[in-house]
Order: sequence, then C-alpha cells, then structure tokens
Amino acid sequence: MNENDLSEKKTGWLLPKERKSQRVPAGLYVVATPIGNLGDITIRALDVLARVQMVVCEDTRVTGKLLKAFDIKQVMKVYNDHSTIVDRDSIVARIVSGAAVALVSDAGTPLVSDPGYKLIEACRAAGVKVTALPGANAVLTALQLSGMPSDCFSFIGFLPSKSAARQSVLTYWRDVKSSVIAFESAQRLIKTLADIEIVMGARSVAVVREMTKMYEDVARGSSAELIARYEAEGAPKGEIVLVIAPPEGEAMHADDVAGHLRLLL
Repeated sequence: MNENDLSEKKTGWLLPKERKSQRVPAGLYVVATPIGNLGDITIRALDVLARVQMVVCEDTRVTGKLLKAFDIKQVMKVYNDHSTIVDRDSIVARIVSGAAVALVSDAGTPLVSDPGYKLIEACRAAGVKVTALPGANAVLTALQLSGMPSDCFSFIGFLPSKSAARQSVLTYWRDVKSSVIAFESAQRLIKTLADIEIVMGARSVAVVREMTKMYEDVARGSSAELIARYEAEGAPKGEIVLVIAPPEGEAMHADDVAGHLRLLL
C-alpha cells in the first residue's frame, strides 16, 4: 500500500458487481477517509462509498483521487464553507426523496473543523437517517503520537492567524487541566510557538506532522526549544497538529471541567 499521500494508482480493491448494484438504505452516511495512508480506509467505508447514490465532499479533485484509487465511480457534489443554504437543502431533499448520500471531508473524520455539522443538523430536522462510519482522525492520532496525557483533552480547532487573537485563545485555555490540541499551518508555526511561550510559559509542546505518511515526525520540547530548532533547521513542511501539555498537576476530571466552565461563563 502506498505510504505517501493519496495516490491515483489503483489498489486492486473491487466490490463485487452483484453487491455494488445493491444500494444502501436511504440516509446520510458520514464517512471517515484516510489522513494520508490509503491503507487506513475501512472496508465498510469502501462498501458504502461504492453503493450510495452520491458523495458529498469538500473538493471533488481530492475525493476523486481517493475514489479512483479504489476503482469507485460516483456522482460527487461539493459542500464546503462556501456552500449556501440552497446547496444544503438540495442535498437534504435528495435524501428525503429516498437517496443514500455519503458525506466525506478531504481527509479524516468529517465535522472536525469543517461545515458538515450544518448538513447533519438539517438532516435531523428533516427526520432522515444519519449514521457515521468511524475511521482515521487527525486529532486522536496526534494525541497518541504526542505522548501527552490522554485521559482528558480539548480540541480547539485552527488557531487564529493574528497574534493578538491567538494569544487570547491560548489565555482562555491556559489554566484548563487537559492536553490542548490545535491545528496550525507550517508558515505560522514559529510565531504560534512564541505565543504559547508568552501565554503558557515553559510548557511541553508536541509538533506532530505528516501523520501516517512517509515523513511522519513528532518533535517535542518546550516552546523555546522548538523555536530554536526550527529557526536553525527552517520551518517544517506539511500538515501540523499541535498538542500542548496540561499545566502541572493531575488532569481535570469531568466534574472539575463542568465547574470550570460554570466559572468561566
């Protein structure tokens, strides 16, 4: 199996024609796709992607490569941050009329930092079936590779691009006793590490990048240590997930989290 990013090369997987002709029941199927290594696709995901009437995706070029790799021919429809209510309603209407539709993101589990939740909310309101097919997930994979405490963690999505806004978000999460996970771009990494140093001090941080791919890498240290490394080596390339260690002390339990949220509110 190809260890690099999604490839157009055929994998040899083929769904028997007799099963491919058997459509899955009407509804919305939320399907996780690989975050890099094609081998992380599940058998159930391939089965459903081949047997729905339409695949809703962020980018037809990206999803098209995945489908082509497994010799799946499908109707695709774009649904992303630029889609309108009309686009969403048309998808829901198709499901209401009896179609089975798969929702995928460019990579990983849908709804993690993408607009899919609005589509699911609309499907729920329309009373149609919604089910999820679990699989690859960048957040959980980064947490595993980081070696940070995993009994309690918080995912905060993409950090703001401006330093002041970024520091404000980091200040909000500074005293929460859980590992904090965020997405970040390679070009902003050093500036973000500097903001973590300013707001959170000498706390351990893991820079997890290119997960499941050939050049997968985990760099862990204090913000200052990581800044020194990347200033010497140059900023790393690829997709990056940051995992920030909790403040010293035990991870926060569920009751503590609820109390902390009440205090913040």
